[in-house]
Amino acid sequence: MTDPIQILIVDDDPVVREMLTEYLSGQGYQVLVADNGRVLRELLEEQAPHVVLLDIHMPGEDGLSLARYVRERFDIGIVMVSGAGETVDKIIGLEVGADDYVSKPFDPRELLARIKSVLRRYQRSATAAEPVPAVTLPPNRQVAVGPCTLDLDARQLRGANGAEIPLTSAEFELLKIFAERPNRPLTRDQILNLTQNRDWDPFDRSIDIRIARLRRKIEPDAEQPQVIRTVRGVGYMYVPSPR
Repeated sequence: MTDPIQILIVDDDPVVREMLTEYLSGQGYQVLVADNGRVLRELLEEQAPHVVLLDIHMPGEDGLSLARYVRERFDIGIVMVSGAGETVDKIIGLEVGADDYVSKPFDPRELLARIKSVLRRYQRSATAAEPVPAVTLPPNRQVAVGPCTLDLDARQLRGANGAEIPLTSAEFELLKIFAERPNRPLTRDQILNLTQNRDWDPFDRSIDIRIARLRRKIEPDAEQPQVIRTVRGVGYMYVPSPR
């Protein structure tokens, strides 16, 4: 059974959150809500939605900054929401990685159409992916992963100081897949087939959460991921660090 599509609404206006939650829930979507950037980040630590609706003008960290944060970490849809006629915001929002833009006040039916369009775009890009062969690994089967070293035979990840960094079996398999395919964008379809040998649900978000956890273990700066990079509209790519 396919899990419901999740939409995260980020807006400081409780009336807007309530209205959108009621409408989108009635359309069969699972709705998550956040009233600021802190809550958004906490939710993303636990689960990656399929689409984020981001209000641009919020107290504290604004939607443009949050869009950049989401885009750097997750290959998910982003729809910006702002006041009518704010062309500059629209341009900047698209430049930082938003997929679409809607102005307030908006017809919920228009917003729904834009959400569906973004979802179709991500689904098409994923299902069009071809298999990616592995490269020949070093004889000692030890691969540099950022400041860490992945020992494929011992199934261990060691930090720069040589200390072992705990990995789950799923995290190890994911790192192995990336290490065998450096500098090649991989879709969730390819990753799930390679790690779990099963067909992919285009809206499966488990890979996004696993990558977010891995980044906290291997990235010199998890806020600016450079080892496992997000490739917009495709998925993720492992970029080896020069040693």
